[in-house]
Amino acid sequence: MRLHILSKNKETVQLSLRGFGVWRRENPGLLLSVLICGIADAVTPYVDIWLLARLLDEIAGGRNPQLLAAHALALMGTNAVLSLLCAGLTRWKNVPLSCLWHTQNKVFMEKLLSMDFADMESSYVQELRSRIWQNTDSGGWGLYKLIDCLDAIIRSVMSMLSAFLLTASLFLMPVTEGSGRLTILNHPVFILLMAAVMIGVTFAAPLFSVKAGSYWVKYAAENQLGNRLFGFWLGSLGNDRAKALDVRIYRQDILSRSNLKKYNPFLPTAKLARAARGPMGGYQALSGAVSQIFVGAAYIFVCLKALGGAFGVGRIVQYVSAIIALSGGLSALIQALGDLKNNTPFLRTVFEFLDMPNRSRSNPESMSVKTDKGYTFEFRNVSFKYSGQEHYALRNVSMTFHAGQRLAVVGMNGSGKTTFIKLLCRLYDPTEGEILLNGTDIRQYDYHAYMQLFSVVFQDFRLLSFALGQNVAGSRNYDRDKAAQCLRDAGFGTRLDKLRAGLSTSLYKDFDENGVDISGGEAQKIALARALYKDAPFVILDEPTAALDPVAEFEVYSRMNQLIGQKSAVFISHRLSSCRFCDDIAVFHEGRLIQRGSHDALVGDRAGMYYQLWSAQAQYYAAQEESVQM
Repeated sequence: MRLHILSKNKETVQLSLRGFGVWRRENPGLLLSVLICGIADAVTPYVDIWLLARLLDEIAGGRNPQLLAAHALALMGTNAVLSLLCAGLTRWKNVPLSCLWHTQNKVFMEKLLSMDFADMESSYVQELRSRIWQNTDSGGWGLYKLIDCLDAIIRSVMSMLSAFLLTASLFLMPVTEGSGRLTILNHPVFILLMAAVMIGVTFAAPLFSVKAGSYWVKYAAENQLGNRLFGFWLGSLGNDRAKALDVRIYRQDILSRSNLKKYNPFLPTAKLARAARGPMGGYQALSGAVSQIFVGAAYIFVCLKALGGAFGVGRIVQYVSAIIALSGGLSALIQALGDLKNNTPFLRTVFEFLDMPNRSRSNPESMSVKTDKGYTFEFRNVSFKYSGQEHYALRNVSMTFHAGQRLAVVGMNGSGKTTFIKLLCRLYDPTEGEILLNGTDIRQYDYHAYMQLFSVVFQDFRLLSFALGQNVAGSRNYDRDKAAQCLRDAGFGTRLDKLRAGLSTSLYKDFDENGVDISGGEAQKIALARALYKDAPFVILDEPTAALDPVAEFEVYSRMNQLIGQKSAVFISHRLSSCRFCDDIAVFHEGRLIQRGSHDALVGDRAGMYYQLWSAQAQYYAAQEESVQM
């Protein structure tokens, strides 16, 4: 049992120090400002207490006008100087504190962007990420809590040191011999007993409070689920423009009161609420009651010693204030240490997320990608299964294609086309088999250098609420002439000429009230321009035009075929309008490569899948040819 407690305390120290290391790395001035401001704020009241006690002693004693004036001026002047100092330090501290949420978000976003795509997309990582935010939002647990605890520890320690200096003489100054029974206050045993009672009560109050706080840990899972669902119902569904139409049609079912009551963690029937009415509230009440007992005991002890002639009225103010502050400082310290202990499981979740390895980037002997020999890709017996799935998305795929080729990848929905591309781009690594570039496994190449080979427009591409030019370039700084030309090449020139701010026009209104909303077709053109701007050797279009009719899709693919020039290209579609100008066609079905060849060869095989797809869509191609001829 003892070893278990020591082990848990050791983990608390280790994780807390790691957390402080994160804050020091991300915002070096934060911890220093909290330290200095905490010291100044904690010491200032005790300087006032000491000076006020001197003033009151003089008022109750000699009443020397010169000494009274000196004490009063010292009290006012010191108070003014320290108040100005503390105000300046507080402002210094509040600047980094105001960025605390954004700094923490930056830490997690950088981790998400650096980790393997397969890990980032996994339900396990998404669950970790959600738990971290729910813990932060519900009680400020995790990295957030460390700053609160650090501030509390600094203030409590300095408060205790200052109070101890003002309190020490209380136990040393004896009552007068003629005080009768009050002389017992001079006995060492009584002094030790009184000190023990004060210390015991001081420890008991925060321990009860820490015990009450442990219920946040106990019911964290329920609170996380409730907060997540509650935030989704009342936040995401209400604010997300993409869901706005469906919410207005079906909201009576989605936002039913029964659902909100069932999952709302803030209702009286929730476990945490029941605990607050029961043991949790009881421990908090005990904490408050014990604190008041201590205050009463301190007043009685100080007043009895003053009654016995040990000191005057000024010292009464000093000792009472100092003892209560000493107790409060010790209580705050125990409370902060208890919060650190309660924060341990939340920090464990944080570092479980931050410690996830980035396997794709961890090869110290990675090779550079050489371009002087051209490119030859080979899939060799490649199979892939998504995490948590029983069935393979791709099975035993073997194929080779070369630089300069036009490859069309076709098949019905769910046939494995997009998975094939994600493996090619190394967003995933094969479950079985290997993918070779110029005879070398692509996992041996430098990850970032390999990724630069591809410009991809995915079927679910996204544009950001930034400037148009930044969306095209994928960068804050970019070549404006090149970005404009890519937009014109992608068919966005007419709309570009009508935009008052041109490339500086913000997309959407999330950050700019003058931002413009764009249609789906315009967004598709911007995404194509982004692929052109990157100017990578391989261009991949993964059904970005799935929402368009076959005629419009054929026009887009034809334009891109012309713009790509001598580069390699992969066109993915479950419709076949993109196949006519491709050198090679790969037909996927249920995760397997079942046919490969030219359009003429495949359409001539009446028993093959390609012929069935072609025949089913033939009416659109006829209309397409008539449109082109006109």
